[in-house]
Amino acid sequence: MLKHYYPTEEGTWTGRVDSTTDYEAFRWHQWIKYIDLNDPSIEPFDGDFGIAVIGYCCDEGVKLNKGRPGAEKGPEHIRRELMNIPCHFKPGLKLFDAGDVRGTDVPLMESQEALGAVVAKVLSLNLYPIVMGGGHEVAFGNYKGIMQHLKNTNRSDRLGIINFDAHFDIRPYHESASSGTMFRQIADERLAEGLSFNYYCLGIQQRGNTRQLFNTAKELNVRYDLARDITQEKLVDVFASLDRFMKHNDAIYVTICTDVFASAYAPGVSSAQPLGLQPWIVLTALKHIVRSEKMVSFDIAEVSPRFDRDNVTANLASTVIFHFVQELAAVHELDCEDFV
Repeated sequence: MLKHYYPTEEGTWTGRVDSTTDYEAFRWHQWIKYIDLNDPSIEPFDGDFGIAVIGYCCDEGVKLNKGRPGAEKGPEHIRRELMNIPCHFKPGLKLFDAGDVRGTDVPLMESQEALGAVVAKVLSLNLYPIVMGGGHEVAFGNYKGIMQHLKNTNRSDRLGIINFDAHFDIRPYHESASSGTMFRQIADERLAEGLSFNYYCLGIQQRGNTRQLFNTAKELNVRYDLARDITQEKLVDVFASLDRFMKHNDAIYVTICTDVFASAYAPGVSSAQPLGLQPWIVLTALKHIVRSEKMVSFDIAEVSPRFDRDNVTANLASTVIFHFVQELAAVHELDCEDFV
């Protein structure tokens, strides 16, 4: 049995209904199916393409990082924003809600291990995981699940991690891990196993990282782009850099911390960024990565409803997920090409 795991209750997804029979009028709440990963009778998905959303209801890492807590409610609010999104993909693409991992009052590492087991289970079912945080400590849990899956398929050597974030999150963790240490932990684990650490961070803010962290990034051969250098005019250069990075990796894991966005678009985060990135820049880069057909998992973190305004940040996260799913549909030739 999966620890700290709770399947989503039937009827959670609700919303507007324009038709009960015409698929072209359907919204996500009408198309999504509920699955219980602890059900022993569950079989691997054998359709065209299946996606499973998973919630990670935890911000213990944010608290340990002395950030603004509140992201544990993120998955609930992102789900609400996803419910009325229309189905702009062919019926061959199936959506599943695979439930939540709840990490409130649970030791951080324990909840991350629990999430890893859930992600590995979803991947073993031939479903594509989209994990909704929660604090950005979600990244270590997602990584654990990805690695379990890649080891089972003999692809663990060449994993590339692409993080859209204002922070490197490679702080030392001698006293305690947190939402600021995940990628340092991943680096240490991989290097201890004789594996390469391939990490690319886009959106870095100088005001959010000490000089020591920039030095650590250099020591770990971390690739990064400062937020000020990621503009519409420089997207060609960003794409070229992403292509060089992805070329040398067999699998790609992408994670987005919503504090990478300018606070005008994402006020409800643990660490707001007045000069963060514009959403369309991130979406365009994300779609470019999807087209590589190397992505194995995706998560979006740090949506903190406690500090949000009119669900702006949760809405942005749901919009990112919508466009991500649309690009996956296009890659699998399940998009609605006759869109007018």
